[in-house]
Amino acid sequence: MGTLVLQNNDSMSLFGFLFKEQNLPDEIDILDREEYKKAISKGKVQLVDVRTKREFMSGHIKGAKNIDFFQGPAFGAAFSKLKKDQPIYLYCQTGNRSQKAARKLVKMGFTKVYDLRGGYRIWNY
Repeated sequence: MGTLVLQNNDSMSLFGFLFKEQNLPDEIDILDREEYKKAISKGKVQLVDVRTKREFMSGHIKGAKNIDFFQGPAFGAAFSKLKKDQPIYLYCQTGNRSQKAARKLVKMGFTKVYDLRGGYRIWNY
């Protein structure tokens, strides 16, 4: 019986394995909290919180626009107004919804999507 051995230099981390990051399209990058904070602080960026309005109102990253992942056609319509050729930064509560949203955006033609690893629950700035 084989044993899965992961070493530090493996391209697939255990976290990535557990959360299926290794299957992400090339257009999507998952950033840790520090990388994400640094990236969104470089000026005007397309920053989107894909949580519900209630979650958004309970606290969000400054400058984020709220586009609820669960709003079906309204979700796509809202994103169609954003620039597909410029990076877009997504987050949700834990990283699950935003990863699903990122996949939808790539199918819509967005060329670079960044997602916050761990979601808003780990954001304490």
